[in-house]
Amino acid sequence: MNLLAYQNFYLIGIKGVGMTMLAQFLSARGKSISGVDLADVFMTDQVLRRAHIPVRVGFDSSKIPARSVIIYSSAYTPDNNLELNYLFTNTEKFKKYPVLNYAQAISALFNTYQGIAVCGSHGKTTTAAWLGFVLKQAGLDPNVLVGARVPQFQGSALVGKSNYFIAEADEYQNKLQYLQPRGIVLNNIDFDHPDYFKNKRAYFRVFADFIAKLKTGDFLVANAADVNIRRLLPQVKGKIFTYALADKLGRHQAPVSLLGHSLRREGLWQYFQVNDWGEFKICLLGKHNIENALAVLASGLALGFDPLLLKKFLAAFKGTARRSELIGHYQNIPVFDDYGHHPTEVQTTLQAFKEAYPDKRLVVLFHPHTFTRTQALFPEFVASFAAADVLGILEIYGSAREKQGGISSRDLVKAIKYAGRKKPAVYLSDFDKSLIWLRKILHPDDLLLLMGAGDIFRVGERLLDKK
Repeated sequence: MNLLAYQNFYLIGIKGVGMTMLAQFLSARGKSISGVDLADVFMTDQVLRRAHIPVRVGFDSSKIPARSVIIYSSAYTPDNNLELNYLFTNTEKFKKYPVLNYAQAISALFNTYQGIAVCGSHGKTTTAAWLGFVLKQAGLDPNVLVGARVPQFQGSALVGKSNYFIAEADEYQNKLQYLQPRGIVLNNIDFDHPDYFKNKRAYFRVFADFIAKLKTGDFLVANAADVNIRRLLPQVKGKIFTYALADKLGRHQAPVSLLGHSLRREGLWQYFQVNDWGEFKICLLGKHNIENALAVLASGLALGFDPLLLKKFLAAFKGTARRSELIGHYQNIPVFDDYGHHPTEVQTTLQAFKEAYPDKRLVVLFHPHTFTRTQALFPEFVASFAAADVLGILEIYGSAREKQGGISSRDLVKAIKYAGRKKPAVYLSDFDKSLIWLRKILHPDDLLLLMGAGDIFRVGERLLDKK
């Protein structure tokens, strides 16, 4: 399907991060876009306003526009959304125009280009945005879709003149099955989304099947330090470009295309050597972002660029929204917002902040995302907060797609204390209580980090009097 052959598009659930990036991309291509969603304020509202995309508040089946391609968020089904229910019970009325879910719409775009899919359990948003930014600066002029606002994009998408299409590719609900990539960037494989994947094997299988789609002329950029990824490499038909940090390779001694080593820090800048090509630098925190930078350089190499020519563009990238993003200061205390919601992301991000700000007391307010993830990865969550000097944990932010309850953040706090934590850790039932707690315990030499994939950023807005 050539989605760009149509002019009018209507998006149900347009405020979702993926839906917003799709809406912005289509709008930038000159398409007429409208959408509908809840009245709640989302972090995507700013992007939609800036793109002048009208959003109707409140679902109403009588207001579904005629003669439009209809795209709906995977958050909704005919059972929980009255507009979808009407669409699927009146199929004859809407048969002249496509009715697609988000994954089908993305694939309809992606598969008409030289598609490069950036995927993995962690880091795909940052890596996709970084790669798009670097290649844009280097003159390739790609099309880019990223599942977050990128300040240097003025939104979450870039419309380019080349035939390259870089997309953040989500494994949840096996959305990867719809894509036919010419290149894949695979950061890591770390079990997640237990509400959909029954076990680690099922989760791993999705990536294995995706890698198997690559043909002889295609390429894979892969993190050689990830043991799960190394298991997949023998089946790849295309060309392989690997990258790794030297201290993460362990006993794995196979040749690596790009090897990062000799790490050092000056202020908030991170410096590292790549092969024998000299020193590179980035302004993003943590070793995980050096790995993301290596993935970008390896992707550039796969596309024919000399990594040395990409050095200055790599250093110029400033990150994406909700990824260790400084959102303001509360009484001179820096307040950061981060999307991290998996134990690996929590542990890695907290360690990055401790290294970058060794003289600060790290105060963390965490908002667990989904009951299923919290329950399935409970021991890992218990062990992930060691670097936090003061820890507050909000009640779980549940997904509409899962069975609610079964576990509470109270259980998590109790288990953390039982495991021997001596530093403060408290349970907070709601945002109001968390604000009272923060205003009471924050000290002048603190750093506040808000973490979670839900709407914890609202705590920051209220603390900073932005809302």
